[in-house]
Amino acid sequence: MTVQIVRFTADPTDVPDIEAAIETMIAAIHRERPPGVRFTSWKLADGVTFLNVLELADGVENPMPAIPECRAFQQKLAQWVAEPPRPQPVTVVGAYA
Repeated sequence: MTVQIVRFTADPTDVPDIEAAIETMIAAIHRERPPGVRFTSWKLADGVTFLNVLELADGVENPMPAIPECRAFQQKLAQWVAEPPRPQPVTVVGAYA
């Protein structure tokens, strides 16, 4: 399994737009139903920091760039954050699902 985490902090005035864009992106992922993919987005307690987690089963290529709503989110994200977020690969040590 491949896991990437993207953490970003936004201006408080942009949070409603970010949340709406995430909802749109999630709806598109549900519509496309890419196999071997799990995506989750969290907003931290500070109200302006987000964590997006993408999990891909072994051998599965990232389908997100092919989904228009995901590409739109990526493009808008650059406007919403002071520093461009960088996906960070992580190693799963243990999990229960």
